[in-house]
Amino acid sequence: MGLFARNKAALLGGAAALVLAGTLAASAQQAATATGSGTQAGQPLNQTPVDASSVTLLDRLVFITRTGEAPIDTMASVSHIGGEPLERRMATTPQDIFFGVPGVVTQTDSKRSLSTINIRGLQDFGRVAVIVDGARQNFQRSGHGTQSVFWIDPDLVQQVDIIRGPVSNTYGSGAIGGVVTFETKDAEDFLKDGETWAASTTGRYESNGNGWTTSTTGAYKFNEAFDVLGNIVYRDYGNYTDGGGKEVRGSGFDVLSGQLKSTIRPTDNSELKLGWVGADNEWTEGLDAYNSKLKQNTLTARYNVTDEDNSWLDLHINGSLNMANLDQTFLKDTPQFDASTGAPVIVPAGSTAAYDLKTHGLDIWNTSRFDTGALYHELTYGGDWVSDDVETVSGNGGANVYTPSGKRSLWGLHVQDKISYDEWLEVIGGLRYDSYSLDGKSAESSGDRVSPRITVGVSPFSADAFKGLQLYGTYAEGYRSPSITETLMSGIHPNGVAFPFLPNPNLKPETSKTWEFGVNYKRDGLFYEDDSLRLKAAYFNNDVSDYIGSRTLSAHVPGSGCPMFNPMVPICSQYQNFANAKIDGVELEAMYDAGHFFTGLSASVTDGYTVTYAGVRAGLVSNPSSQVTASLGFRMLENKALTFGGEVQYNGAPDGARYAEDYTLVNVFANYQVNDNFRLDFRADNLFDVKYANPLNATTTSIVYEPGLTLKFGATMRFGG
Repeated sequence: MGLFARNKAALLGGAAALVLAGTLAASAQQAATATGSGTQAGQPLNQTPVDASSVTLLDRLVFITRTGEAPIDTMASVSHIGGEPLERRMATTPQDIFFGVPGVVTQTDSKRSLSTINIRGLQDFGRVAVIVDGARQNFQRSGHGTQSVFWIDPDLVQQVDIIRGPVSNTYGSGAIGGVVTFETKDAEDFLKDGETWAASTTGRYESNGNGWTTSTTGAYKFNEAFDVLGNIVYRDYGNYTDGGGKEVRGSGFDVLSGQLKSTIRPTDNSELKLGWVGADNEWTEGLDAYNSKLKQNTLTARYNVTDEDNSWLDLHINGSLNMANLDQTFLKDTPQFDASTGAPVIVPAGSTAAYDLKTHGLDIWNTSRFDTGALYHELTYGGDWVSDDVETVSGNGGANVYTPSGKRSLWGLHVQDKISYDEWLEVIGGLRYDSYSLDGKSAESSGDRVSPRITVGVSPFSADAFKGLQLYGTYAEGYRSPSITETLMSGIHPNGVAFPFLPNPNLKPETSKTWEFGVNYKRDGLFYEDDSLRLKAAYFNNDVSDYIGSRTLSAHVPGSGCPMFNPMVPICSQYQNFANAKIDGVELEAMYDAGHFFTGLSASVTDGYTVTYAGVRAGLVSNPSSQVTASLGFRMLENKALTFGGEVQYNGAPDGARYAEDYTLVNVFANYQVNDNFRLDFRADNLFDVKYANPLNATTTSIVYEPGLTLKFGATMRFGG
């Protein structure tokens, strides 16, 4: 039995054991259950009258499915990160935010301020849609390591919502892996009841890399119809050392980030949010060969209006503009090959390359809620448009070989009906139409498709012990068009070894067909009147037709299209379609909260491989580690002011990963709310100084080891009135 089969069996067994334990405990505690709070179908769990400290992240009302429900009530693999757990993580980069989230990993290389998100083994080129305040983050720069990257400082983030798989097709084209939405801080949530203004400042020190962070937030409420919030963050980090005590070159960075957000409420039933998120980052790359500077500005406008009863009208109009400019300056004379001829050249110190991206977006949708007899409907319909304009400039080649200039537009229409019957049956049916066009200097392409989705969920039990159990099944399809780089990349490999990259304007779009079977389970009052158990588990099977990946071609094979450019290295590289990429796996997320203590368990096992049209099977290079994460925490002292605990995470290397190994991480944390206006934080990551590498960063070309023991100390002072 292989690693995947063993872990999957153990995970399913663990999920069954947790459900059984919960139901048996509920049966044994009927008195407690009777006084505990239940929920009606479709009612957000954060409205149940339980102690606030025992409301888990799976209870939070989120809108990632656009019908406004808690993850525990959502018939999909949805996770939420925010509030107290987000504060405990003391995140330096987005990688820290996603610790322990099943099915989600990040790839950062040593360039820690850049992140790529991998969901269920899929990443890059829009397979995972990353959205900040409604704006798509589509920046992409090819090379060895991370490619489709984004920047968001964790101190600007109020909450993160994740949906795994292509079921969230109302969020736009291409997200066959899933969707991650970041919501930045908001004055309405930052201000306490009765406050018209407030300000806070945070100082933090990180031992590994001698890193310093300062963050200041201020908000003002002019009246009930108008408020504003601003946040500025500065980070100064040196190179970190791995668990073996070796300094990782190029891992230091300076980041200046900020945001402004204003909320205007023209009427009681309408709201306009205007926002800006910006970043000014700097770091070194290529073994100190060149300096990189990033400037990014994201502008958003989001309008929502409802009717008095929130019935037929719940209209959202989102507009966005994301501008990213990455400039690279060579710090020393660097040998390369000419992009056109392949002749050796020297790129002198001071030479520059620039990557510019402008992404325009428009997203409009409305939800109408109504009854037809015994059926209750939430009908969502709308359309979206995203346009990427990429311009890459490099006087001596290299940059515009890996990342060519071009334009791509995506637009689509969608309709989805969520139907509920008698609190025990839910059915979701949806269709999405996608169309794309791509235009570069040497080629163009276009295409379109209709993708369906059907989900059926049942809550068949009325007995107290099983009332919170829901079973669901989903079939969903997704559609991803080829990216500019995949289609147009051409020229000579600029350094190391000279060989050609070949464009491929005949690439077919990827089509994802996913089956998912899941269980949601929720119980209140198991052992105490105000405790809660929440559990989500799922099995998925994803078949991606015409999967796009990079392939090495031989000039000695007739018909390969590869010219004999370099007899010493007679190869070419080209993005091509594979017949399929087949990925399946299991996921588990469980939380128990009793107020004075809390515990959680998450796990994910993903296995994938590609199949060529000739039937040749190979491992999927983006397979992540299998993970099991357990956490335990306690709340003590008056008003539960002191919180402390720990986390243990086991990572199993993917099958076939030659350079990755199994490893286990242990973290501890403590937070002390001294009073309403002063808070102390402590965290130790990788407590036992393990030397380990993310499998996505352990390849034939390089191995990047992650930070060793890291101690974090922080203090936050807050004022308000």
